[in-house]
Amino acid sequence: MTENAVGGGGDTLGIDPALLEILACPDVHHTPLALDVPAAELVCPTCSRAFPVRDGIPVLLLDEARLRS
Repeated sequence: MTENAVGGGGDTLGIDPALLEILACPDVHHTPLALDVPAAELVCPTCSRAFPVRDGIPVLLLDEARLRS
């Protein structure tokens, strides 16, 4: 589990922990993403976008992201 994971419990939503270490926001700033297990999303703390994780696959498309409030 990465240190920027949210939710705890060791759940990675089926994403390899080594991959979680290198995933970054696809927007221009490339901030490392945090895992939000209850929401099944990867979250960018810089731009507040949330990217869905579907069947263990992170969908890092800006068009698929939602803005978190």
